[in-house]
Amino acid sequence: MPFGPASVGPVRRALLALAVGGFAIGTSEFLMLGLLPQVADDLSVSIPQAGQLISVYALGVVVGAPLLTAVTVRMDRRRVLIGLMSWYAVANLVTATSPNFPFALVARFATGLPHGAFFGVGSVVAGGLVHRSKSTTAMSVMFAGLTVANIVGVPVSTLLGQSTSWRLVYALVGGIAALAAISVALFVPTVGERSPAGALAAELRTFANPKVWLVLGIATLGGGGLFATFTYITPMMTKQAGYADSSMTWLLVLFGLGMTAGNLVGAPLADRFPLRTLSITLSTEIVLALVFAMSTHNEFASAVLIFLLPATALAALPALQSRVIALAGGAPNLAAASIQGAFNVANSLGAYLGGVAIDAGYGYASPNVVAAGLVTLGLLLTFWLARTDRAGRANRHVAAEPLTASAA
Repeated sequence: MPFGPASVGPVRRALLALAVGGFAIGTSEFLMLGLLPQVADDLSVSIPQAGQLISVYALGVVVGAPLLTAVTVRMDRRRVLIGLMSWYAVANLVTATSPNFPFALVARFATGLPHGAFFGVGSVVAGGLVHRSKSTTAMSVMFAGLTVANIVGVPVSTLLGQSTSWRLVYALVGGIAALAAISVALFVPTVGERSPAGALAAELRTFANPKVWLVLGIATLGGGGLFATFTYITPMMTKQAGYADSSMTWLLVLFGLGMTAGNLVGAPLADRFPLRTLSITLSTEIVLALVFAMSTHNEFASAVLIFLLPATALAALPALQSRVIALAGGAPNLAAASIQGAFNVANSLGAYLGGVAIDAGYGYASPNVVAAGLVTLGLLLTFWLARTDRAGRANRHVAAEPLTASAA
């Protein structure tokens, strides 16, 4: 049950505990982007080979999100969160001690496994801490940890790793994850009852609803647009906009600020106007991606768009997360975790298609055009979802009308 007004303090502490977990995950996930040269040199592989550490983490998320959620569906959610974050802590520490590249690949895959399940279960718990009208905003607090990681965690950790050792940084991230597990144990209450027998079957039946697949498709295509641009943001800025390599730290901070702003603004809007918020943010993202494609030679315009593009993309996340939980009804865990799997499929899809455009000779600005195309497809799915909603409401209205013996 949600806390009452007198429990604002406990609710805030519980949400902040979940946000610490999001911060640890966000830092660990994106940190490898800035430390690839150091990791490659230390493990005696090429930089492209080291890039497999990013791909295998994403694969771990896609595999782990549904698998671990299904395995733990009947367990107490608070204990599940503690276990998942403890796993994350140990996996990062193991990564830090990797003796060779194959070992590091296995360690990064294992690190990715609890990622999606933590956010899936955590979003259900966060939404259960407050009144239903504020559930999306509560979920956004947990996801704020992920976005703040891109403002503070990733840039600071990258600088520390470049000046000391990438191993030390991953050990520190493991320590943050351990702190998150302790915080969850101390401050997150048990929300609701354990799932009953047959809960897994109910969770799986959720995916018989076509609307769930529409939401996952929107997340994949909308997120794919963001990652098509973000994956190649460094060469885009250094080779097109003319920024020095040393400028990438503050540009990435700007990117993280955009993510955080979008998450915070999108949540209250999604509580009131979910589909309208989704349609507006995706439409805006398309326009910004196309403008970015034409403005990469302008330093000022590029900096502004590095903030605005992730802001619009992340503004859609609370709406998608709350929407899929609402569609799942009393069996929300697996559907909520699947959003994280969808975003990691988006990571691979956007990065691949953006690379195809570059390899085809269209230049480093071309991933922005790819981004616009992917998000356009996501917007079309959003219109389809809205049309399905309207048809469903119309059918319910007709069914609710009383039947009379005769009209005349």
